[in-house]
Amino acid sequence: MKAGFGWTLVVVAALAALPRAAAAQDYPTHPVTILVPFAPGGGTDILARVIAQKLEPRLGKPFVIENRLGAGTVVAAVATAKAAPDGYTLMQATSGTMAMNGTIFKNLPYDPARDLVPVALVAALPFVLVVSSSLPVQNVADLVKLAKERPLNYGSGGLGAFHHLNAELFSSLTGIKMTHVPYRGSAPALTDLLAGQIQVLFVDLAPSLELIRSGKLRVLGITSAEPFPAAPEIPPLSKVGAPGFDTAAWQMIVAPAKTPEPVLTKLNTEINAIVNTAEVKKQLIDMGMTPLGKGSLADIDAYTKSEVGRWTKVIRDAGIAGAL
Repeated sequence: MKAGFGWTLVVVAALAALPRAAAAQDYPTHPVTILVPFAPGGGTDILARVIAQKLEPRLGKPFVIENRLGAGTVVAAVATAKAAPDGYTLMQATSGTMAMNGTIFKNLPYDPARDLVPVALVAALPFVLVVSSSLPVQNVADLVKLAKERPLNYGSGGLGAFHHLNAELFSSLTGIKMTHVPYRGSAPALTDLLAGQIQVLFVDLAPSLELIRSGKLRVLGITSAEPFPAAPEIPPLSKVGAPGFDTAAWQMIVAPAKTPEPVLTKLNTEINAIVNTAEVKKQLIDMGMTPLGKGSLADIDAYTKSEVGRWTKVIRDAGIAGAL
C-alpha cells in the first residue's frame, strides 16, 4: 500500500507539471507588456525598446512597451506586482526598484523580494564623478583635500537617487563631508554644475561625455571597477583615490512573483542571448551602458540580494532610511 501510494504521488506530481511545461513551450501565445517606469526617450525606455524589438522575432509575439511613470519606479513596480503571474506583464526595473527603494521608502507599497522576481540582468550604467571647471581640483586627492578645508556641495537627481548614494559612498570611503543639494532629475543638476552653483556631481556618462571632452567639466573618475570602452581615458575611482569603489546603476527585467519558472527560464535565456549579440552590445555601449546579459535565474537572484545588502548599509549610514 505504501509503495503504491508513493507511486501515486509521483504520477500526480508529474501530471501537475505537464501544463506548466506545456505553457512554457507555447509561451507567449499573445502580446507581452513591458512596463517602463520612466518617460519615453530616456535611457531605461530606450533599453526596454531594444530588448522588446529583439524578443518579438525570437518568440513570435509582440512585446509592447507601456510607460508607467511615478514615485521613483514605484508606480510601475506596484502594477507589475499586482499583475497576473503568467509572464505577460514584465517590468524594466532598476537597481532602485529592487535594491534601494525598500530601505529609502518608509511605507513601500510593494516588497521587492516577495512580490517581484528577477528575470534577466540586462545592463549596468556607470556614473562619473565630475566637478565644476572653476573648482581648483585636478584629481580625487585634490577634491578630498579641498573638502576638508572648506564647505563643498554636491548635486543629485533627488533624495535617494543613484547620484546621491554614489556621493554618500564616496564621502564615506574618503572620509569627507559635503552638503547635498537635491534636484528634480540630473539635467538641472548638471546645468547648475556648469554654472558653478554646485561644485560636485555624480552623473551618468552619456550626457556628460561631450562636456568633459570639451573642457566644460572636469572628470575625476568613473564608478565602475574597469574603464568604460567608449571612454577608456577616464580612470576608475577605485584606482585613483577611492579604493573599493565599484558601482553601477543596473537594469533588470522582472516579473510578478509566482510566474512559472519555465517561463522565467525561457525569457532569461532569450534576453541573455539578445544582449550578447554584437549589434545590441554596440547599441548599449553607445548609450553609455555596460552590456551584461549573463547569469541564470539563481545567479541574478543572488546578485540582487547582495546589492540589497550593500545599498542598505549605504542608505542607513547616510541617514536617509525611511526618508520618503
